[in-house]
Amino acid sequence: MFKESKVSAGTTDTLIGQGSSAEGKLECEANLRIEGKFHGEIHCLGQIIVGETGEARSNIMGADIVVAGKVIGDILSHGRLTITGSGQVDGNVNVAKLIIVEGGLLNGSSQMEKVAPAVLPVKEKASKKSARPEAG
Repeated sequence: MFKESKVSAGTTDTLIGQGSSAEGKLECEANLRIEGKFHGEIHCLGQIIVGETGEARSNIMGADIVVAGKVIGDILSHGRLTITGSGQVDGNVNVAKLIIVEGGLLNGSSQMEKVAPAVLPVKEKASKKSARPEAG
């Protein structure tokens, strides 16, 4: 149901099922799947999936995010945002990678920043100056 992520093995995935609704601030360390309705803030260390029947009226902050339903609010991710063919996002997105499948909708602005590669320290070459006596 969920793809593996870098979340510790002792955590449990969270599901807001179809026909359910919840409101408030949701913080989770594992994966989150929304098939019902949620209104509020979402902060998740794992993957977030808004299923085809899901609706989130939320600002969402998470790792990898998949929207197959509807999100009304802003999305922030240092990973990948995928909007499927049935997905719709009404809000601004700030992500590292953005995928919009044909039929998916993004009504808002998108900002993407390239993740800077790790910079290796540069070793300076020791300058070898020969000791020369000064003429005088």
